[in-house]
Amino acid sequence: MQALPLRLHPGDDLRAAVVEAFLASGQEAGFVLQGIGSLSVAQLRYAGQPATAELRGDLEILTLAGSLSPDGAHLHMSVSDARGRVWGGHVGAGCIVRTTAELLLALLPGQRFTREHDLRTGYPELKIR
Repeated sequence: MQALPLRLHPGDDLRAAVVEAFLASGQEAGFVLQGIGSLSVAQLRYAGQPATAELRGDLEILTLAGSLSPDGAHLHMSVSDARGRVWGGHVGAGCIVRTTAELLLALLPGQRFTREHDLRTGYPELKIR
């Protein structure tokens, strides 16, 4: 396993930055082990819902984790607002960093992940090759 720490800056799109860093690594399998920081906008798709919900304001990233393949990222995140309310779900495009985001990616040399449509779930699911 190779560790790839990332620090994102104000205005960065969290999901796009993670995918870009992973693809630039040249690896074919990885995970986001953890992430903390803050967002001004979060795009989360809640369980069983077809579309993302947008949250705006001063948001703290409490957790961030997921799998990475050249076919895409499957990321989950929980965030809290200034009152301590917590939301979590699938990370969508458009999660905008407010002050910083500090992430740790684990790259898995010699492994290959793909995402393939699964007839049972209806979603592109992780395939370990």
